[in-house]
Amino acid sequence: MMNIFSEIYGTYFRIAAKLLEKQVTDEKTVRETVRREGFRDSVLFLPQKLIPGDEDWGLFHRLPDNSLERITKNAPVKVLTRLQKMWLRAKLSDPRIRLFMDDDTLAALEKRLADVPPLYRREQFGFIDRFSDCDDFLSQRYTEVFRTALTAVKRRSIVYIEFTSGHGKRMGGKFVLLKMEYSPKNDKFRAYCYLLRNDRVKSSGIINIGRINKIADTGRVFRTPVSMESYFLSRKCSSPAVIRVTPERNGVERFMLEFASYEKHTVRDLETGEYTVELWYDRQDETELLIQLLSFGPVVDITGPKHLREQARLRVQKQYELLEKYREEG
Repeated sequence: MMNIFSEIYGTYFRIAAKLLEKQVTDEKTVRETVRREGFRDSVLFLPQKLIPGDEDWGLFHRLPDNSLERITKNAPVKVLTRLQKMWLRAKLSDPRIRLFMDDDTLAALEKRLADVPPLYRREQFGFIDRFSDCDDFLSQRYTEVFRTALTAVKRRSIVYIEFTSGHGKRMGGKFVLLKMEYSPKNDKFRAYCYLLRNDRVKSSGIINIGRINKIADTGRVFRTPVSMESYFLSRKCSSPAVIRVTPERNGVERFMLEFASYEKHTVRDLETGEYTVELWYDRQDETELLIQLLSFGPVVDITGPKHLREQARLRVQKQYELLEKYREEG
């Protein structure tokens, strides 16, 4: 598979380029930048490559006062190929990218890339496994709500939100938005959050951005440390879904790709090639999980827990009854 963007512009390039922006730096800045911008294990070897020594890359030399001066006259410049520019031009046609950029930035990018044809066009793609009631990304109100929510996530701001639940009930309260996530299947953004009562956490939940009718910053910040690992652990199902997956029609490969982001434990039967998968999921996403599983048809069998298997049976039975009804009417 061809990579559009070269790996030389990866994390280590960005770290080195950031340090080389200034004519002079020091060892402390190098180590702090590597720790903040790099991977968990980058601090073990990357500083030795940047700080002058026996194994360095030769990007800096040491001055008499022990500070570090870059060897180049100018800071490094990232050069984009025409293929990369074509990809960026295509991405500008995606309404979702406009949620993350202000109008001035978008206008400047479109001007810079005006003479570049897009690598592809959105109308060239068709999605057969996506719900049709997607978020209205082009709506000005949606954009304003999204950007306010995104700012609240970054700052851990306490916000007042009024929204309409999935059952049509209007709700409101003070929330702390912890993380925003995009669902490719639903084509929607949602926010993981805490509901507050008297400045204390009452419960956790998920709010679809498209269902928010009003969002306002209260001017206050949630100071209590938040562990996302603990947050998701508190929302995890008590018993995992147990799924048997058969290898027919590339069932195993498709299943593993579909549920790559889920926590799971997998056992393979060497004789049959079947896999038994224990799948942990957010309790609130149980219905969506069920729909995903049933989309695989006969290559999967939900063996547990009992209530999930029963829900699957009822959905299949209802679908069968609908098909019979249409057949009789036709």
